[in-house]
Amino acid sequence: MSESKNKVPRVLATAGQPRRKVRMVITRTRVTAAMVGLLVTLVGTGVWWSLTPDGLARGMEKAKWDMIARTAQLGFRVEDILVVGRVETPREELLEAVRLSRGAPILAFDIEAARQRVEALPWIRSARVERMLPDTILLNVEERQPLALWQHQGQFALIDHEGVVILRDGLERFSDLIVVVGKEAPVHAAALLKTLGNEPELLPLVEAAVWVGGRRWNIRLAGDIDVRLPEKNAKSAWTRLAEYERAHRVLERDVQVLDLRLPDRLIVRKAPKGTPRAKNKGRET
Repeated sequence: MSESKNKVPRVLATAGQPRRKVRMVITRTRVTAAMVGLLVTLVGTGVWWSLTPDGLARGMEKAKWDMIARTAQLGFRVEDILVVGRVETPREELLEAVRLSRGAPILAFDIEAARQRVEALPWIRSARVERMLPDTILLNVEERQPLALWQHQGQFALIDHEGVVILRDGLERFSDLIVVVGKEAPVHAAALLKTLGNEPELLPLVEAAVWVGGRRWNIRLAGDIDVRLPEKNAKSAWTRLAEYERAHRVLERDVQVLDLRLPDRLIVRKAPKGTPRAKNKGRET
């Protein structure tokens, strides 16, 4: 931000620090004095305007800003920003979106415009902005939760549970997430991850999922094994695979494809002879 450091409001809750309750203490005397001063200001800003509509509008606008300036002199100025819920959003981006300088009249602050700017930030799912008179702005944010990496047309992006793209760069620290592939994959990813999570023994083996034909998933497991799920009842099919694995250890065999699209059977395609098997990282202990 271009403003000098001493004009930046204090941020009372930041990421990476132990969460603590921050409470603004306002004495009854201070509030009473401020409110009395505000009433005096409102009465004192009476201006005789022209009775024309334009003149009335100009007069009301002038009175409004006179009132804001006088209330600022009474202590209604921004000193602190109380932030709740920030984890991933950089502090500088958040302050830039809020667009506040320390000492600015708090009644002049447009909380709706600030909310819209904050919600436009990549990590922010929703935001609530409030004034805590006389001198604090409360910013309560809900950040998006990473779900998977989306691969489309050779590009990767981080998506959340709603299929919304969060980031397209700096994805290295999210490399442990499952990769979903396909134009419409983000829309269906949350439902898929819920299905896969029903079988915790199989979930660590999942490396990627491909949305096929706009209707179903192929799952790539560690060891270069493809699992073909049906269009309907994918959850039941995934459970059947877990049962087969517990009973027959099929994933330890030289298989290339496990086809679960038929409800009453498992079709197995063996890997060609001489095909090197990738190490099954899910079996490591």
